[in-house]
Amino acid sequence: MRQSAAWRAGWWVPILLGALMLAPLAGAQDATPAASPVTDGEVITSISRDDYYATLDAAYAFEEPQFEGGQLILADTTDIDTVNALLSDDIPTAYIVGLMFESLVGVSPIDGSIVPGLADSYEIGADGLTYTFNINPDANWHDGMPVTADDVVVSLDFATSGESVYAYTTQMVESIASYQAVDEKTVEIVATDLLATFLYDVPGTLAVMPAHIWGEVPFSEWQNDPGSTGQDPSRVVGSGPFTFVEWVQGESATLAKNDNYWNPREIPNVDEFIFRVLPDENTSVQALTTGEVDILEGIPPAQVADVQNSGVAEVEIYDTLRFNWYSPNELMPIFTDVAVRQALLYALDRQLIADEIYLGFAEQANGTQPVLSPAYAPDEINTVYNYDPELASQLLADAGWQDSDGDGVLEKDLNGDGQIGEDEVLTFEFIYSEGVAIYEQMVPYMQESWAAIGVAMVPQAVPFPTLQQRADDGDFGIALYGFSWSPDGGQGIMFRCDSFSPQGFNSMRYCNEEYDALDDMQQRELEPDARVDLLIELSNIVNDDAANGILVFRQEMSGATGRVHNFFPSGFTFPWSIPYIWVEE
Repeated sequence: MRQSAAWRAGWWVPILLGALMLAPLAGAQDATPAASPVTDGEVITSISRDDYYATLDAAYAFEEPQFEGGQLILADTTDIDTVNALLSDDIPTAYIVGLMFESLVGVSPIDGSIVPGLADSYEIGADGLTYTFNINPDANWHDGMPVTADDVVVSLDFATSGESVYAYTTQMVESIASYQAVDEKTVEIVATDLLATFLYDVPGTLAVMPAHIWGEVPFSEWQNDPGSTGQDPSRVVGSGPFTFVEWVQGESATLAKNDNYWNPREIPNVDEFIFRVLPDENTSVQALTTGEVDILEGIPPAQVADVQNSGVAEVEIYDTLRFNWYSPNELMPIFTDVAVRQALLYALDRQLIADEIYLGFAEQANGTQPVLSPAYAPDEINTVYNYDPELASQLLADAGWQDSDGDGVLEKDLNGDGQIGEDEVLTFEFIYSEGVAIYEQMVPYMQESWAAIGVAMVPQAVPFPTLQQRADDGDFGIALYGFSWSPDGGQGIMFRCDSFSPQGFNSMRYCNEEYDALDDMQQRELEPDARVDLLIELSNIVNDDAANGILVFRQEMSGATGRVHNFFPSGFTFPWSIPYIWVEE
C-alpha cells in the first residue's frame, strides 16, 4: 500500500478535472452537485453507467448519425502546451488531452455531478473513508494494453510526489491517506478524513496515465519527455475516444478516431478531430462564418450577432463556472496593503464592464462564487465593490498613500525609513494574454480608471505561455486571467496558503490562516446546506480582503456550423459531446 508523499515545493499547472470540469449549458442546469454522501455505517454505491446514459438520453435530443467519417475542426487562438494530461496547463490543452485521456470518474454535463469514467462504479466503505473503484474490464490503452489499477497507482505516485509540475499536488496530498491496487481492475484510495469533495478532488481530477509508458520515467523528466511534447507519437498513449496523430506547434493538433475504444457508445462518428490555432479572435470568427472551421468556443460578445446572422453557424449561449479576474502579486509590498487592493476594485465600474464590454453576456462579480456554483449567493456577500472612485481615493488617503511629488502617482513610506523606494510607489506592470479582443477593450479602461485614483499601471500583452510562466515565478505586478471553478464550489486551490503557484492557482501569494481553517471545515462538512453556508463565509473572507479582483462572472458563447450535429456545450464540461458529433458530407 502506498502512503501519499509529503508535500514538497514544486511548480504549478491546471486543469483536467474529470474530462475537463471547466467550461459551460442552459436549461437543464438547476441542480447542483451533491457532496460525497454520509455513509451512516453503510456502503454507498455509485450511479451505474447505464443509469447515467439514461439521464443523458432524457436531457439531450441526440440525432442518429446520417453519416460517419469526415473531419471536425475546432478553432482557438491559444496553442496547447503539452499532450500529457497530468501536465495540462490551460483550457485549450485540456480540450485535447481530455479526448485522449480519462479519469476514474467524470462529470455530468447536466448538473456537474460525479458519473462513471474509466471506473464503471465505485463504493464508499462503511467508514466513509475507503473508496473502491472498479475499472471497466474492457478498458484498454490505445496500444492495446489493458488499463489496470497499476496505471492509477503510477499516476497517483506522480500527483503526490511534489517532484513535478502539477497544480494539484497539495490537494492530492491533503486528501489521500493511502492507495493501492487491490487487483488488476480494482483500486482502493483511502481519504484522510470524511471529505465532501473527495470524488472531485482526487479521482475526478487525476488523469490516469499508462504505467508501461511512464512507470520508469523520473517525475522530473515528464515535462520534457517526447511523450509530453508529442515528438514521439508512440509514447502519447491514452485510453480515450481519440488517438494522437501530431502536434504542429503554433498551427494545429490532430487526433484520430479510436476505432477500438473500449466504450462502444462513445466511439466517435468523425474520423479526425483537428484543433486549429488561429492568430486572433477576429480571424477565428471569420473562419467559423465561412465554414473553414466547425466549432468556436468563446465568440467575442461584439461578434455574436454577426455569427447568428451569418446563415452558416448558430450560437449557444449558456451560464458557466467561469470568470475573468486579476491577480495582485503580494510579493510586491504595495499589494500587501488591503486598502490598495480594495481601492482597485472600487475604482472599476464592473457593471459597465459587464454591460458595455461583455454586452450583457456577463454580470458584475459580487463575491467569488459564480452562477453555476452551489454557493452562488450574491445577496449574502458582505462587501459589494460597486463603482465608487471617491471611496477608492479615500481608502488610499486614509491608509497614508499620497502624491508628494505631484506626478499623479501615489506613494507611501512602507519601510519607515523616510524615503520612497521604487517598490513603494503605486505603479506596476500589468500583464495579460495577447490576442484576446475583449482584453483590448478592458485593459485601457482599467488603466484609465486606476490612473484617476493615482495608480499607474503599465500594460503588457504577452503570449499565454509567458503569462503562465511569469505567474509561476512571481514575476509580475498584476496579471489578468480567465478561470473556471470545479462544480463542487471549493476554492481553496486559489486562496489557501499552501496553494501558491505553481502548486496551486494562488498566484497572488495571498495567505489567511482563518480562511485555511474554515476551508478545512468545509471540506469535511457533509451536510450540503451547512457546507454551502461555509462556502459563502469563505467567499466573504477573501472578498472582504480583496485577495484578487474578480471582474465578472461570464456566460460562454459557442458557435457551430450547420454541418455539425449533436453538439451540446455545457457549463460544467465542454468537450463531452464531441464523440457524439456527426458532420454532414
